[in-house]
Amino acid sequence: MESLHTKSALVTRTQGTGLEIVFLHGWGMNSGAFTSFIPYLSDNFTITTIDLPGFGENADHLPSPYTVETLANALVDVLPERCVLVGWSLGGLVAQKLALMAPEKLAGLITIASTPRFIAGPGWPGIAADLLKMFEAQLEKNYQKTLERFLAIQAMGSETAKQDIKAIREHVTQFPDPAEEALKKGLRILSTEDIRQEVGRIAVPTLRIYGRLDSLVPTSGIDNICELQPQADTVVLPHASHAPFISHPQQTADIIFSFVANVQRQKAS
Repeated sequence: MESLHTKSALVTRTQGTGLEIVFLHGWGMNSGAFTSFIPYLSDNFTITTIDLPGFGENADHLPSPYTVETLANALVDVLPERCVLVGWSLGGLVAQKLALMAPEKLAGLITIASTPRFIAGPGWPGIAADLLKMFEAQLEKNYQKTLERFLAIQAMGSETAKQDIKAIREHVTQFPDPAEEALKKGLRILSTEDIRQEVGRIAVPTLRIYGRLDSLVPTSGIDNICELQPQADTVVLPHASHAPFISHPQQTADIIFSFVANVQRQKAS
């Protein structure tokens, strides 16, 4: 049974029982992206999904300026106490910022297909700058088409790419459209935000999950991230792309289970 919470500034949705796990989605998406994945976890955990400000049910909430820091600030008060925070892609960038800003709220941090800096640079594999520029230009003309292309890139390489795209599209379109401003500024965050110098200070237990076939967060950059945050655990799914929880839900759920069990053991000892 899902409950909708609208008392706070931001809408959140909760279902299941047990330890609190919170999910944050990626650019252009909303919490619908997790619809088919939540049943893998909700028998054992309380799952809360929160649309990032400017997206889905929180499309009307636009912090200004629109940055990773202001997004994290907007979310901090609606996080359940001592939750495990899971951030996918852009949501992972916000989740890392939250782990730095409010470590007392988190029992653990999980990033899925995320990084402290998305854009490629000298000695740093990532998204090519011209790809993001192309998305920015297309966004002006046609949001739906841009989203379709972004979905296609996210699923690229996965054996189940067509089904993955269809599943995400079906669930995401059941939520309100994002604010145009959030789409533009969200792309700008992917192009400019860089928290590489900060992630080494993340004190909460951290797990980073990657897909080996991911072209947006290439595996060639994982060693760099490990050097910046050596205390984090890293798992690479060999046949997954940018959305492993869609293409390999059971495997992703098992990895999360194992991490959360470790966090609970550490807490108990």
